[in-house]
Amino acid sequence: MADFLGMMKQAAQLQSKMQEMQESLANVEVEGISGGGLVSVRMTAKMDVKGIKIDPSLMKAEEREVLEDLLVTALGDARRKAETAMQEKMQSLTGGLGLPPGLFGQ
Repeated sequence: MADFLGMMKQAAQLQSKMQEMQESLANVEVEGISGGGLVSVRMTAKMDVKGIKIDPSLMKAEEREVLEDLLVTALGDARRKAETAMQEKMQSLTGGLGLPPGLFGQ
């Protein structure tokens, strides 16, 4: 019975650490870039977009489609970087426990 209680305590501690990690992801920012820096997107590791920068050279009516494509690419780049940051945080938290992905609602 003591082993079961110890496991329950460890699970509660891990869940608490997971909650702290989820909250800290809001403070981790990444930047996605496209077009050689013509467009950049800043977002948190929780996928909240914080800012977009567009080079003035793209602010022409005839460049609209190029700008749209660059925005999509920059957002995708930022999302991939945010996911990587989240995975790194998760690995540092679980310390190689071998827990399956999505166990705590990632």
